[in-house]
Amino acid sequence: MIHLAHLAQDLFNTPLAIHPRKAEVAMAGLAERLGVTQLMRMDGTLAPMAFDDDDEFAQSARTRRNDTDMGYDMIGGIGMIPISGTLVQKTRSLRPYSGMTGYDGIRQAFCTAMVDDDVEMVAFDIQSGGGSIAGLFDLVDLIHSARGIKPIAAILSEYAYSAAYVIASAVDPGRLYVPRTGGTGSNGAICMHVDMSEALSKAGLKVTFITSEGADRKTDGHSEIPLSDDAFAAIKADVDAMGTLLHETVGRNRGLAASAVREQRAATFLGAKGVAAGLADAVAAPDAALAALLAEIA
Repeated sequence: MIHLAHLAQDLFNTPLAIHPRKAEVAMAGLAERLGVTQLMRMDGTLAPMAFDDDDEFAQSARTRRNDTDMGYDMIGGIGMIPISGTLVQKTRSLRPYSGMTGYDGIRQAFCTAMVDDDVEMVAFDIQSGGGSIAGLFDLVDLIHSARGIKPIAAILSEYAYSAAYVIASAVDPGRLYVPRTGGTGSNGAICMHVDMSEALSKAGLKVTFITSEGADRKTDGHSEIPLSDDAFAAIKADVDAMGTLLHETVGRNRGLAASAVREQRAATFLGAKGVAAGLADAVAAPDAALAALLAEIA
């Protein structure tokens, strides 16, 4: 329940870098626990009310390790750092846990691997639809700044979208692998606001906010009241600012103009199309990508 509370704080009324379908999965899992019986998309269709991405939300046996775990697995001379599920700022775990991966865990594992003499190359094993913006860009700047110290690579064990793709983009040029059925992209920011005011009215409940003098904007974005024009404009400005930062960061990492990333309109690209769009370097199954990286350090 503690993790659910933190996830709810990270998902609502704050800019996110997450693939919309993956946001639905995370929302559905929370909604059932918050008493929400149905979610509706912008086009009027109903969203599924279940965790339907078992591959992302199943707890791996690798998360149940002792305290000596460094957060990465050694394969030859490569330190493999797993990234999967919804990305959040903090989980206090070095590895993916309960459907989430924390930027704090990725940072710690990466820093440890970079100073581990047994690690000749660091590689991220990524399968994630993205997540929180909070903490993302500091982590990505750290990875990008470490280029040249040790080789850094990313193997998509199917897809990396939005925040997960921004992390992947920070690795060395030429070392970002995507499988032919995998995906890259969804480079943009999104914010979800839940308006519960009508549901509360139907339930016979009325919420009154009492704010101090001069703090009338204190209620901006609260789900108990309709979203005002001023609140919408403020949230939209934040989302736009985060989107611009994302475009600029991906552009820097991949040697693309920020405008070129923006012009992709947060589209996703399958396999070779991601390579053609400049978002990946080669199409390869994860085992083939790993073999190519091992050959580099042999």
